[in-house]
Amino acid sequence: MKIKEIPADNDACGWFHLSKQRAPRPARSGQVRARWAVVGAGFTGLAVARQLALNFPTDEIVLMEAQEVGFGTSGRNSGFAIDLPHDIGAPDYIGDPAIACMHLKLNLYAQDLLASLVSRYGIDCQLSRVGKYQAAVEDKGLRILEAYRGGLEKLGQAFEIIEGQDLPAHLGTSFYRRALYTPGTMLLQPASLVKGLADSLPDNVSLFENCAVTGVEYADPIVLTHAKGTVVADKLVLANNAFATQFGFLKGRLLPIFTYASMTRPLTEEEQARLGGKEQWGIIPADPFGSTLRRTPDQRLLVRNSFDYHPNGKTTPGLLAKAQQAQRKSFERRFPMLPDVGFEYTWGGALCMTRNHAGHFGELARNVYGALGCNGLGITRGTGTGTLLADWLAGKSNDLIEFLRCSEGPNANPPEPLLSLGINTNLRWGQYRAGRES
Repeated sequence: MKIKEIPADNDACGWFHLSKQRAPRPARSGQVRARWAVVGAGFTGLAVARQLALNFPTDEIVLMEAQEVGFGTSGRNSGFAIDLPHDIGAPDYIGDPAIACMHLKLNLYAQDLLASLVSRYGIDCQLSRVGKYQAAVEDKGLRILEAYRGGLEKLGQAFEIIEGQDLPAHLGTSFYRRALYTPGTMLLQPASLVKGLADSLPDNVSLFENCAVTGVEYADPIVLTHAKGTVVADKLVLANNAFATQFGFLKGRLLPIFTYASMTRPLTEEEQARLGGKEQWGIIPADPFGSTLRRTPDQRLLVRNSFDYHPNGKTTPGLLAKAQQAQRKSFERRFPMLPDVGFEYTWGGALCMTRNHAGHFGELARNVYGALGCNGLGITRGTGTGTLLADWLAGKSNDLIEFLRCSEGPNANPPEPLLSLGINTNLRWGQYRAGRES
């Protein structure tokens, strides 16, 4: 079958341009024979390829990435490696306590994996265990924080409620009325981490960058076509999230929801003093349609908000400009003490969401497997599920693998055009209702 849509992200991602430059690894020309082919070199694909190589040290693994490593979705998120369950479909962000405990265990497992790899290979990705603030300004957001507090108490997880008058000492801004701080989140530079993980892969992994798959033949063996030739593999693992639908799987179940971010130039010392607060922090909005913010170690401020749905996995320059205007307003509301600080970068990136917030783990067809649908937790969920999928393919089993295998998987959605109309209407309404949280 022909692959009709391939990733094509805009060239203005601040994380990517501020990360260490590296030479992309080109695809080999002609026919390449491998035991395993993995499509997608984001957090999930890198984890799958690494663990397959360790589990099968004599097998050749080909990891295919449509763009340069760190340029795509994994290098475009806000850099929160969250430990806690983050079910935005549940009133308390926790949902069923038994399921939440397993998600917590999965996220902690992924955090430990990443921290170990960063330490072992000396990956400079600004990784820091500084926690996160879930902040609110609207009454609705305050109610969500209270519900989240109850969910964390049920799980026995540490948190701290910080009232508005005390928040400037933490965040600089006096915009928020209340925040719930949790200490377990790791903040990092996502593009630097992805690049570092790619450059430390085992020797039996061949990474092909700027190598979009343009066709696939599901035979025995499987044949993947790209611009310079073919990859012939016994087994295929899809780790390309929403683009897995282009390969014929989970159609209408994986939803590429685009969100956008802008990042400032570095603050001067005088501007840092004017802002005040801690030197590094991350804010998650209480309302899921609100704004995410970061203050980075190099003293830049990031604002992420605005959402829309594109079934082809691509956004448009017009929407990027519109999102930047919304982010400017958000910035000015929160940081009136920094009127002359402009944005240096603005970019878009897709979250792979599902209607029931469940992902796919396991077999898709004969000799085809996938770990898909991270639902906004790409760093931890992608790393964890990718590693565990490779272990399952090696015949291993544990409680996390069995939990993922027994999960219900992504729900089916209505057909087009009802799907696009319904989702975008929902997104617009949610952003409107978020009020000053946006």
